[in-house]
Amino acid sequence: MKTDQSQALRHRVRRLTLLFIVGLMLSGATAIPLESEVSWLVRVTGAERITAASADVEAAAWEIWLVKAGDALVKTRRRHPFLFYGTDWLAFGHFVIAIAFIGALREPARNVWLFDFGLIACALVIPYALIFGAMRGIPLWWRLIDCSFGVFRAIPLWFCRRWALELAPVEEPSPRFDAAQTRHSQAT
Repeated sequence: MKTDQSQALRHRVRRLTLLFIVGLMLSGATAIPLESEVSWLVRVTGAERITAASADVEAAAWEIWLVKAGDALVKTRRRHPFLFYGTDWLAFGHFVIAIAFIGALREPARNVWLFDFGLIACALVIPYALIFGAMRGIPLWWRLIDCSFGVFRAIPLWFCRRWALELAPVEEPSPRFDAAQTRHSQAT
């Protein structure tokens, strides 16, 4: 592979990997202020007109769901605020996974396994959302939205994996990696 071609390929992998990292960070960040986010969404979409008192108002299923979710978040914060600690940890998990992908950002060919890991995680989103969403009473259309995150995040990872594998034969070994491997083999 020509150097210019491998540079262009490396640039594409890094750009998509960075996009993936930013997406994970943003997803994680949105898990923290759930109550204010849903409240904002209810206001912006006009779903606020739906209340228990106005059950006769004709509304879309998503509007009813937004209001129901918003009310549940308010009640939960008042009665059991500690439950939101779970969403804080959800955010933390997103941040940690994003940090792991910095290895793929730096050395995509050497860290192609991260793209495999990401693709497996994306695939697991689908049964997870469908099964646990059903158990928790989440509407099917909302579970399909959750499934779409796995599908759409898999697309850049698939390209990154493919391109990183193309780069593998031309990537130069990292001096840090080689030194660590040499020390390990000398110790055994």
